[in-house]
Order: sequence, then C-alpha cells, then structure tokens
Amino acid sequence: MSRQRTTTTQRTVTAFDLEAGPVVAKDDSWVTTGGAARELGLRRAEFDLAVRLGRIRTEPGGSAGERRVARAEIERLRAGPGFPETLRRSVHAVGTAEGAALLGVAKSRFARLARLGLLVPVAFHLNRYRAVVWLYLADELRLFGDDGKNAPLLTGRMPEGLRGLLDSGIDLRPRNWRSRHLGFLLREAEDPWARAGAVASFLDPPHVTQVVRDPYDRSHLDGFRRRPPGGAHPDSPGAQIAADLMTAQDPDEIAWLRADLTRLVDEARAHRPAPRPPASRRPVLSPPPARPAAPARPDDTPTATDRAGRRGLLARLRHRTRRAAPRPSAGGAR
Repeated sequence: MSRQRTTTTQRTVTAFDLEAGPVVAKDDSWVTTGGAARELGLRRAEFDLAVRLGRIRTEPGGSAGERRVARAEIERLRAGPGFPETLRRSVHAVGTAEGAALLGVAKSRFARLARLGLLVPVAFHLNRYRAVVWLYLADELRLFGDDGKNAPLLTGRMPEGLRGLLDSGIDLRPRNWRSRHLGFLLREAEDPWARAGAVASFLDPPHVTQVVRDPYDRSHLDGFRRRPPGGAHPDSPGAQIAADLMTAQDPDEIAWLRADLTRLVDEARAHRPAPRPPASRRPVLSPPPARPAAPARPDDTPTATDRAGRRGLLARLRHRTRRAAPRPSAGGAR
C-alpha cells in the first residue's frame, strides 16, 4: 500500500515537471542600470552623469526607454587602473562655491567666467527655492586653472571686451549646457528618427511645425522628443523651468537647430517613412434617382379625355356669352 502511494506521488511530480517545461537559465550577460551603479560603487546621479559623458556604455533594454549595461562593460570598468576612485573622480561635479575654491577665485568671478561661456556646465538641478544650480566637472576646472593662458582671467581686472559682454547681460550657461546635452542624446540615439527627435527636443513646437510640415512625420517625430532631465512631473513648476532651459533662445542657435532638424528628418524619411493611417474609404453616395418622365406620346393628337375637357369648356363659355348679351326692348319692335 505504501509502495502504491509512493508511485502515485512520483508520477504526479513527474507530470507536474513536464507541464512546467524546461527550466530557463538566468541571463547574466546584462545588468540593470541600478545594479550596474551598485557594482561600480557610484551613486545614481554619478552613474547617470557617467553615461551622459560616455564613461559607461549602455544599450536599449527590453521595454521602451529602459537601458541596461553589458556584464562585459562592467568588467572592463572594474579592471581599469585605480578603480573605483578613478571612475568616481572622472564624474565628480561641483557647484559654484566648490568650483571657485578649486580655481582659487571668488565665487563672483567664477560666475562671471561661467556666464561668458569659459566654464561649461555639465548638469543642473533646482534647489528648494527653485533656483538653478549649475554643476561643473571638477576635472575640467582643474585643467582650466592649470592652463597658463587662463591666468589673466583668474587674477586682476577682467579684460575690457569681456566686461562689455557681462554688462550686456550675457549668460551662455544654458546654451552651453544644451549643446553638451544634445551631444549626449545624439550619441545615445540608435535610430535616424531618434536623432531627429533629439534635435527637435531643443526647439519650440512652432519651430518644429515650420520645419516638419507633414503632420504624420511630425506626429511620429514627437514620439522621439526627449524630456528635460530631472524627472519632475510635467506640470510642475520645476519641470517648466527645466523645459525653458532646454529650449533654444538665441536666433543663431535656433537657425542652426532648424537646419540640422531638416537634414535629419530627410535622412529619417529615407531610412523608414513615418507610419500613416490607411487611405480613408468613405462610401460614395449615388445621386438620388430621377423621377420617371411621362411616356412620350407618339404624336400631338389629343386624347379622348383632352377632347372631352375642351368641349365642356367651350360649352360653358357659350352659355356665359348668351347670358351676358343685352335683350332687345319691347318698343323697338315693329
């Protein structure tokens, strides 16, 4: 009896295993971006900056917008000299106060150099007062300070031409960041439409409409437009500030982006036309049927009904004529 129960149990397990199918081995050749950041010893902001700078190569993931890192890429970075300090140092970003300390200048001079476009920001964030805080790569600031050609800019009076630009209110920080961020988006794009969408992300919708006249091309292109970094809710004030920073403002910058967008959309169309709905097949309404015409008579001979009607009409006319005629008077008879 016991042997029968054991046999039955074994058969049940065997049938269950067959229904479950073969066991799929886990694919360890890819790592999620969060897992890759942990394995490389980077904070998420540092990892994202490393990706934008091209320090870490990522690939498209299984779902739209998802990225992943190859296991071989992680091993390459871990085998690099001075890991992880070297990698972390290469993506270390600082604000105005720390950047000024690295260059040995006052914060006001550092801000003026950045407004002139001599120091290019690599990222930004908003503080609790929704003020823009620009971030700069520490390695780039060190290189700037070590270059002897820049010594006059770090000490003494600012050159006259640069002072004039500052007095005019110039601020090239947003434009320089846009140029840098566009380069990252173009490097990440692996499709001609994605490259065109990256450029369109920096133009106001009216400019995109003027460049891309076809509504189906424009609708397809909108799917590849990129949102500003930060992850804020699209309707929040912070997202609006980020959108303003990402939108080109200067006429020459707008003209350059429009020309680039024209070229990239032409390339995207040649690569793969934008999807279009099938041609509408509205039912063709036939004109209303004409009323049947009265059958034509073989000749103009009146019918019997017509003749009878005419005889009756003539008889009535004669009767009225007789009644209307004056009668002769009695005295007139001879």
